[in-house]
Amino acid sequence: MNWNWNAVGDFMPMFLHGLLVTLEALALGSLIAFVLGLFWAMAQRSEHAVVRWPVVGVTEFIRNTPLLVQLFFLYYVLPEWGITLSALTTGVIGLGLHYSTYTAEVYRAGIDGVPVGQWEAATALSLPRMRTWGAVILPQAIRRVVPALGNYVVAMLKDTPMIFVIGVLEMLGEARQFSSQTFQTIEPYTVVGLAFIVIAYPASLLLRALERRLVR
Repeated sequence: MNWNWNAVGDFMPMFLHGLLVTLEALALGSLIAFVLGLFWAMAQRSEHAVVRWPVVGVTEFIRNTPLLVQLFFLYYVLPEWGITLSALTTGVIGLGLHYSTYTAEVYRAGIDGVPVGQWEAATALSLPRMRTWGAVILPQAIRRVVPALGNYVVAMLKDTPMIFVIGVLEMLGEARQFSSQTFQTIEPYTVVGLAFIVIAYPASLLLRALERRLVR
């Protein structure tokens, strides 16, 4: 099959729209994953079992359930309970919620890596628990796990096509739609594939450089 540059030109407006949707879903989903993941990690270390065990149960359930199932539930089941969200909002929440359970484990590893002496010193100084978290533990823990958190952003980027199943036209969704309308397949999928590489590969290199810098 010959390469058709006209098809590439025709696909560009749809591709650019899909690219913006992809980046929006990635940015907002990452924000939810980082903030909620930190909450999960801190709650799992709560001194109160009534807080700790429900959080453990929820995060384990989400982490061991396919993202696709979660998106279908959020988009098609929640309206039955009176909660109706737009497709893009549902996709963002689904991505963020799913990946928050993984970032929680990253945060947990960083927190566990903080020397016990730091906790003991904070206790000796009679620092309130929230002050200990905010001023002593989290600054050290997060610094250690920034590269790992970044890796999950790259992974989320590659999972954004999942939101097509609830009607969100991100990059790959636009390629599917263009292909079904024009019967041109190679051009749109190649453009989208290259776009993923152009975004993900430099991000991976940056994360490696950042990791080397933080390890020093």
